[in-house]
Amino acid sequence: MRILLIGGTWFLGKYIAEGALARGWSVTTFNRGRSGRDVDGVQPVHGDRTARGDLQRLAQQGPWDAVIDTSSSDFAPRDVLLATTTLHAAARRWVHISTVSVYQGWPHEPLTERSALLDCPADADDSVGYTGPDGSPTHYGFQKAGGERAVTDVFGDAAVLVRPGVILGPGEYVGRLPWWLGRAKRGGRILAPAPAQQRIQPVDVRDVAAFALDQAASETSGGFNVAHPQGMTFEDFIGECLAVTGGAGRPVWVDPDFLTEQGVKQWTELPLWRTHAGVWAVDSSRAVAAGLRTRPLAETIRDTWAWLAADGRPVDHPRWAAHGIAPEKEAKVLASLD
Repeated sequence: MRILLIGGTWFLGKYIAEGALARGWSVTTFNRGRSGRDVDGVQPVHGDRTARGDLQRLAQQGPWDAVIDTSSSDFAPRDVLLATTTLHAAARRWVHISTVSVYQGWPHEPLTERSALLDCPADADDSVGYTGPDGSPTHYGFQKAGGERAVTDVFGDAAVLVRPGVILGPGEYVGRLPWWLGRAKRGGRILAPAPAQQRIQPVDVRDVAAFALDQAASETSGGFNVAHPQGMTFEDFIGECLAVTGGAGRPVWVDPDFLTEQGVKQWTELPLWRTHAGVWAVDSSRAVAAGLRTRPLAETIRDTWAWLAADGRPVDHPRWAAHGIAPEKEAKVLASLD
């Protein structure tokens, strides 16, 4: 296999690059060279994916059996369209890393690949879309839906759309699992969102990488929801964070309505907590049938802590600062329960 990896220096892209090399594949990477070091063994090409000349220069390095695009999250659909049209003649298929946010019903309704998508043109600029008053749909979701259309309009049945929910694991840059691990290590009474038996479905970054590589080598097409099919209860999640960090903490399970009354923000101040009915009701059976294999989330937690304990440092990202409740606010909420 000869693949082109757009991105390839950090988190998911890095694992895809390493996984492809481990399979004996030839890997060309294309990125700006700003977010991280190119993985040893790849053939790096540096450039700007929004510049037609850079893409034309890149196309001369082909042909490739597949393109895997991990870097489209911050780009408008028209930028994705520029890449797909410019590289079409140099690639047989395109594996696009998207998101469950492209669905109209996210996060209110259970999702399958047959669920309706948000509507956004393939040539849209970054102004198209909006965020609803309750936080859904999102401008981000509209933009990603337009990006998907930019892929399928050009590659048709040779397009694969990988739609993860929440991705965790070593190298995480968003800060969800690292925050919970740090909070567990600090110990004491830990504010936790009831019900304790709520199942969550994050998926390990290494499993997403393996699935993307499998689809690059296959003849599949269309969308695949990528979420952990078994998941894990929130109680077990926090319990595992306490176990691996050696923290002496004790979760205090608090009714979601009370948390809301206290101004605790879902999804950010208590990462992974969201009360919407569909947030952890993502059907990944199509991906499982196509080869998705997911390790136990306890392993993800252990390996992420090992990475952090070894002075693991994620790529700087603004979303990191948005996650985690301030200690003084947490203490105030807990005190109001006494």
